[in-house]
Amino acid sequence: MKNARTPLLATLALTVAAPLAAQQVPWSPLNRGSDNIEVLGHLPLGPQLSVADMDLEQEMDRPFAYISRMVYGWEGPKGTDIISLEDPENPELLYEWRIENQDLHQRTGGMDVKHFKWDDRYYLVQSLQFGQGGPNTDLGAVILDVTGLPDASTVREVARIREPEMPGGFHNIFIYKHQNDRVYLFTTANAPGALVFDLGMIVEGDLENARVGMVPIPESPMGRGSGRGYHDFYVGYHPDTGEDRFYGGGTGGYYIYDVTNLEAPELRITLTGVSGVSYGHTFTPSPDGRYVIAETEYQYAPLRIFDLQPALEGQTMNVRSPISAFTADWRNLVHNHEVRWPYVFVSGYLDGLQIFNLQDPHNPVTVGYYDTYIGPTVEGRPAMFNGAFGVDVRNEDGLIVISDMSTGFWTFRMDGFQGWNGEHWGQPNISSAQDWENPVVKRPVSEEDR
Repeated sequence: MKNARTPLLATLALTVAAPLAAQQVPWSPLNRGSDNIEVLGHLPLGPQLSVADMDLEQEMDRPFAYISRMVYGWEGPKGTDIISLEDPENPELLYEWRIENQDLHQRTGGMDVKHFKWDDRYYLVQSLQFGQGGPNTDLGAVILDVTGLPDASTVREVARIREPEMPGGFHNIFIYKHQNDRVYLFTTANAPGALVFDLGMIVEGDLENARVGMVPIPESPMGRGSGRGYHDFYVGYHPDTGEDRFYGGGTGGYYIYDVTNLEAPELRITLTGVSGVSYGHTFTPSPDGRYVIAETEYQYAPLRIFDLQPALEGQTMNVRSPISAFTADWRNLVHNHEVRWPYVFVSGYLDGLQIFNLQDPHNPVTVGYYDTYIGPTVEGRPAMFNGAFGVDVRNEDGLIVISDMSTGFWTFRMDGFQGWNGEHWGQPNISSAQDWENPVVKRPVSEEDR
């Protein structure tokens, strides 16, 4: 049985920890979450270790979630599940897309999934990874038209993205509406950087010219060759500079680029030489781009919080010292996260859903949690790689969703959190959620610029 779960805060030395801001009853199988977290619904999805990342549509009249399906253990599907959240208390499986000839395909299958809107139609992009010894080793992603949901009979495949010179598929992806009003897919691959595709061109049939750029990864002591690139990233508008900025974790640490001109990305800030970090993973900024939350993938690793202000002010280009850190249980590993300032919503593997407050970035405070997996470890697999994998938040009403590797799909609400708009917190209204209808609000042009 796992230990009692009073979530902890951690300094970087991980020697000082404080309990929840409000005292909670210790964790037990009968008391799996904090009093302020309500479990709305739960939908089991099949074998252990067969559920990966997820994505949630933001529009209230499109209550759909997309779940990547993989084989991390010994069995499971390879593809995507589409779930209806018309009633968040009763999630309903609407549709399953599966790669043909499942048994012939090697390795993971579906890992990451995102959606986008283009020319009044809605699409999902499912990243795929298939290995040598089977078909489609060059297949990186499939695109489905999901405009007609909830009518599952209208879902259709419209394109497949292949990279024959970079076999092994795409691990993580991010979709970003650029200030030029184009919609781009940023993706990892066996390449020394993140590949960039114009999704409008792809769904309009111009696959040949759709790869429009690559965000390089700088040289580091770890190298930068094929397969040693990025693991994960975020792209967002940076109001203070008027730039579209790429935040990537990978070989050597974390890197921030100006990608306003995708043909010539410019490196702005690095986070390298960080103690305990040789390879960065998930990397997410605050809405204003001052603070970043950085994950690296090994047991005992906390989320590190960095203040970029010295770099933003031009005092340095490299930031190597975090100002604080967060972990739920020092023996485990926290994973993916979504920032809705001042809250950070975490899918914490064995620690389930974790929510902490960064209003004082030097002192992150746990404000809610719920353990989505209380089962046994799986023989032959690292114990910390189980449980909550993906997390997302619907800004309009504050719905929180988790994809759990073994227990399926979960919906939650947190007391007092009824939606999010950054402006209500004195921040830009910027998050991973994209505004498909309105152009990016560019920074005002100053007299000096004129």
